[in-house]
Amino acid sequence: MSDDLNLSNLKPAQARKDRKRIGRGLGSGKGRYSGRGIKGQKSRSGSHKMRPGFEGGQNPIYMRLGKQRGPYSADAMPMGPHRTSTAPVNVSTLEERFDAGAEVTPESLVEKGVLKNTKIDVKILGNGELKKKLSVTVHAVSASAREKIEAAGGSITLLREPKERRPKRRVARPAAPEREEAPEEAPEEAPEEGES
Repeated sequence: MSDDLNLSNLKPAQARKDRKRIGRGLGSGKGRYSGRGIKGQKSRSGSHKMRPGFEGGQNPIYMRLGKQRGPYSADAMPMGPHRTSTAPVNVSTLEERFDAGAEVTPESLVEKGVLKNTKIDVKILGNGELKKKLSVTVHAVSASAREKIEAAGGSITLLREPKERRPKRRVARPAAPEREEAPEEAPEEAPEEGES
């Protein structure tokens, strides 16, 4: 800059733009209806403060659609979602990112850039091949991943023991009694004509 910066040559870094002045006559381009059109709810004041999902008073779509069954589904009204989620990591990723004999933990997965953080539980899945011996310490492991890790000579330590699911009890219903069929009686023969 040739001139020093002072109060006489200050100007904004971005050119100023005057705000749109509405309702200042027809010649301004935004007179009469002020860009809102004629009548209707959106021409009134306060019309742009409707909450998300509001459909003008008609039954909104989130109430028209059916809810999923059971109190623990994602759409259940009184109790809300009751689901757990895990961050999946395949054994092929472990093969690429880790050296033989390394320890695989949620923290080491974050360091290697596999995960963003350790807030979500980690589950190892069995997609791909694994030939390196690794000691894996995570929250859950699939059956195929367990086979491949142990086949390569590695070890698995679970941070959270899996819950045993008890089979549902099925009450055996008593068998319905068989109906005894009554023997059919032979129909009586009608007397022939002429016989008294």
